Amino acid sequence: MRALIIDDERPARAEMKRLLKPHTEIEIVGETSNSADALQLISKLSPDLLFLDVQLQGDTGFDLLAQLTAPLPKVIFTTAYDEFALRAFEVNALDYLLKPVEPVRLKEALQRAIKPPHSEHSEMDGETKFTENDRVFIREDDRCWFLPVRDIRLLESEGNYTRIHFADKKPLLYRSLNALEERLPGAFFFRANRSQIINVTLIENIENWFSGNLKARLRGGGEVEMSRRQAALFRDRASL
Repeated sequence: MRALIIDDERPARAEMKRLLKPHTEIEIVGETSNSADALQLISKLSPDLLFLDVQLQGDTGFDLLAQLTAPLPKVIFTTAYDEFALRAFEVNALDYLLKPVEPVRLKEALQRAIKPPHSEHSEMDGETKFTENDRVFIREDDRCWFLPVRDIRLLESEGNYTRIHFADKKPLLYRSLNALEERLPGAFFFRANRSQIINVTLIENIENWFSGNLKARLRGGGEVEMSRRQAALFRDRASL
């Protein structure tokens, strides 16, 4: 894929080139710091992929995208600001990488970029399975968060909705617990009972409870009781 790096800071462009060096499937065809030059380079070079900063010299990456006409290159945002993540996905960005960019996250973003169209469509439908290194969007009304999936400590069913617990936040999503369970990395998350899924890496301690059940106390707050059947599965999974 032919790629163009658009970032207002020279060291950031150099770092991106260094990170991309092992990825021989990506050919860097140019770089620039501002929208005016970027528009000319895009017209001249027809890149397949843009590595785009939010803040550019004189305007923003969103201003640049608003000036482009179809066919549009794919876009991976690279920025130090997490507050623009929702807007980035609203303009169909493939990914939103926070600086300093982690090589693992860059690799995942490039895998999305080179997927065939039907795979991209599956992702946009929200059915892609997460890994522990993914960052996820959570939106409730006019509030949104962009956080590592591994920071979610608890998911609770509320009818057709699911309450997501992370830090001191508890937004409610219009997705069933069963639907979300299929997307969560199994190495991190465990179905404690019919209505709750816990992040096993955030269990602070566990104690035996009534009738063969277990009670797990989660780091950051909350206690969850594992049903007898799930407690037996957890013991098998976690025992040496």
